[in-house]
Amino acid sequence: METSSREDCLYCDGGQVLVEMFEWEVFVTADGTDELGPCGTSAGQATSMGELRKALRRMDPARQPWGRITHRVYDFGTVPDDWSRRIIFRAALDAAGQVRFERTDR
Repeated sequence: METSSREDCLYCDGGQVLVEMFEWEVFVTADGTDELGPCGTSAGQATSMGELRKALRRMDPARQPWGRITHRVYDFGTVPDDWSRRIIFRAALDAAGQVRFERTDR
């Protein structure tokens, strides 16, 4: 019987499979607290930034929407944890309806 390459990899020393993902999230401020709005995940940073930009532009500026892009690294066969999670961009909708991105260190 043949085994899959992923099963073989579980028993070998090398060949780890790492996957990068970029999560985008929109938040709106209501009564002084931030509520999660639209969100999603993509394998590409540019795609996530584009989706975040579109989602923020659809929001009501009076609700003070803002968003972020989080970079995550997933290792096959493990549960994601906080060490593999890093916020790389914050975004806000300005008065003119433009989305402004700011790179963060975390």
